[in-house]
Formats: sequence, C-alpha cells, structure tokens
Amino acid sequence: MAEILPFRAWRYSDSFSERIEELSAPLFDVVSSQQREQLYKNPYNAIHLSVPHQPHPIENAKKTILDWKAKGVITQDQLPGVYVYYQYFRLPGEENERCRKGFIIQIKAYDWDEGVILRHENTIVSAVNDRVDLLAATQMQASPTHGLYVDSDFQLEQYMDAAMSSPIYEVEDYQGVREVLAVIHDADVIRRFLRLIKKKQIILADGHHRLEGAIAYRKSRSKAFQDKKWKAHDYHLMYLTNAASDDLKILPTHRLYYDLDLIKPQFFEKLKEWFLIKPFSDPEELGTYTFRRVRKFGLLIEDEAYIIELKPELFDQINQEMPEVLRKLDLVILHEVLFRRVLGIPHEEQRNKENLVYERNFSKCLREVQSQKASFAIITRELEMSQVLDVCKSGYLMPQKSTYFYPKALSGLIFASIDQDEFEYEYDAFFGKN
Repeated sequence: MAEILPFRAWRYSDSFSERIEELSAPLFDVVSSQQREQLYKNPYNAIHLSVPHQPHPIENAKKTILDWKAKGVITQDQLPGVYVYYQYFRLPGEENERCRKGFIIQIKAYDWDEGVILRHENTIVSAVNDRVDLLAATQMQASPTHGLYVDSDFQLEQYMDAAMSSPIYEVEDYQGVREVLAVIHDADVIRRFLRLIKKKQIILADGHHRLEGAIAYRKSRSKAFQDKKWKAHDYHLMYLTNAASDDLKILPTHRLYYDLDLIKPQFFEKLKEWFLIKPFSDPEELGTYTFRRVRKFGLLIEDEAYIIELKPELFDQINQEMPEVLRKLDLVILHEVLFRRVLGIPHEEQRNKENLVYERNFSKCLREVQSQKASFAIITRELEMSQVLDVCKSGYLMPQKSTYFYPKALSGLIFASIDQDEFEYEYDAFFGKN
C-alpha cells in the first residue's frame, strides 16, 4: 500500500563530520527556547533550517540553505540509499540499554483519506502553515517524521544490522541517546525494503504537522512537472520503525494552562461537579505517581497538588455518540470534561488556544505553576501502544499532543531535497520485475 523510495541525502561535508554532534538539533516541536538560543550561536547548526531564527524565519532559512550549498557545508550523496538509523537509550531506573531500529526513506505524502498513512492526533493549524511556507522556501526537509509498520517476522532487521557494521555517524544527542546512522546502497536489498513496505499501512507516530504540511505542499504543486513519473513534491522524509519491536516507548505529555479567568474557589467548585478531588501531600512527588486507575489525573495549582478522578457515575453522560475506542481514553475525557465543560473551551478552539500548552517535562510544569506563570498544570499518564494502534485503525482522532514517542529523531543527520533537479533518478531500477 505504501510507496517508498530511497533518496540521495544531503549531508554535512566530510570536513564537518567530526563535529556532527555540534551540528544536530532537537526537532522543532520539542526544542526549548533556551536550547534554540544556544544552538543559534553555531551558524552551521541544523536549527537554522528546522526552526529558523526570527524575525524573518522563512527568509533566513532560504538564505541559509543557499549559502550552505554554495560553500559546500552540505553535499549531496551520489547514489540513492536507505539510511539505517538506530537509537540506543535507557529509561530512568533501567539498567539494560534498549535499541530502537529503523530506517529513513522517502514516502509518498498520501492524503489522510487514502488510508495508507494513518494518523491519531489532531493538529494545530498555525504550525502546519509554518511548515508549508518553510518547505516552499527551502525545498529541503530538515528532519524525518516517525512512522510505524508492523512486521512480526522482522524481515528487514538482518539487512539493517549488516549496514551498522560501517556507520556514517555515531553521536550522543541532547537526550543522552546514542544515535547511529548507516546507509544501504545495494539495489537488491533496497528492493526488499520497498516490497515489504508496499504491503503495509503506516501508523504516524510523530510529526503530524510536518506531514500535513507536506500533503498541503504536494497539493499546491499538483500541476508542476506533469511530464515526470517521479515528482519530488510528492514525497516526504520519514523514519520507519517496526511496531512489533519491544523498544517503542510512549511518554506522557502534560497540560499547562495560563491566564485562568476564575479564582481558585470558583475553579474548584466547577471541578467538583465532575471530579473527585483528593489532596496530594508533596507536589514534587506527583511526577512519580502511578496512575493505575483510568480517568485519573494530577493537578498542580499554586503551591498545592491534587489527584482528580472523574466521578464514575458521570462517565456514561460523556460523549455517548463517540466510538468506544475514543471514549475510554483518558485524554479524551480530560479535553471533553475539564477544558470543554468546566472551562467552556470548544474542542476546535482548544487546538489553537495559545494559553493551553503541552509539556512533557514534569519539573517545568511544577516550576511554571509554583512561580505563578501558569495557572495550573494537569499531569497525565502515557498511552499504551495498543491504544494508539486501535485509534489509528478506527479512523478517529485523539486530542492534539496525545503521544510522545521516545526517543525523538534528531534533526541534522541527513536532509532530503524536494527540488526536482536534485531529486531526479531512475527509480524504476529499484522495483525490478514483479
């Protein structure tokens, strides 16, 4: 079902390869403002393409990419390849190292209703528009989205393992994750990747805004290069990993709310209509609390912490028209009850509301609330992988920022051009005879 292609990556030239750790950057949706300012100091860091500097970000990114090409800062590989990408990491409290195995390719930017790439989250309109403008200006994709396929036979791992015997890069990133990149140029092996993925649906794990931006850009270019079989604007850079692996981890994303127009007693009166509220003794320990029961959340407000739980008898009053696959998700309950019914924010407005912020770092949530910058924080628990797959297959969507797949891919190891001249190749050679 899914058409993928190898590609001729743009990479930092050999003279920069020893400094790749200084040149890579977190993805645009997780890099903090403090990290950005530090990374901007290096004129060759990938941040200048993925999250270009204000006040004229699009113009700055276009100027940067042209400058880097002219100076030979980045160069394009001569042969298309499948870029094998392994991430070695440990979770807090774990002794054994995990390895998430995957590969980076080009995939067609299928529209959602084609049912080839399945999404599970809503997106924020402004973030999508920014991605479209950046693509149009630079003609370059600075970081891959993350997709999942299911192969319980692990047919591709042997080829990926073999490629890892000669890595291109091996770096430790900002997360403490060891990132290793290699490449496969063998046409027969690449053909195996293309054939296997052709049979699969892809679950989009991370990068909803970037992929939606790629879809919008493809549509805007529908009349261009009609004489070409392979069109650069049809494709999108994606990191694919096998969902049958045990090394896929979803971390929770908490909610910070700013500028609450209710005083605390009024807010609590409204909360009590829907939730059981229990004081929690130490706010700093709330981040380690195990939410074993469904429809249960942590609340940080002022210098206090609470556990709030939807009253069991009220569950049947909520979203009765909604499919069960969504109704049973804690985050759907949270957005429906707390943000829509308690605070009166319609779902559509929640997607674009600037004072509703998504934050994975518990310590930052605590700081923002205790410093009185944020009115309150809601602490959530992570989703199960099975829940994400069920939602994707159902065709319905969860609230935005429902998942945080860890570790995140890194920006700057490789770039992919959507300039037609730089994309051109006889890709038929990788398909062979059916």
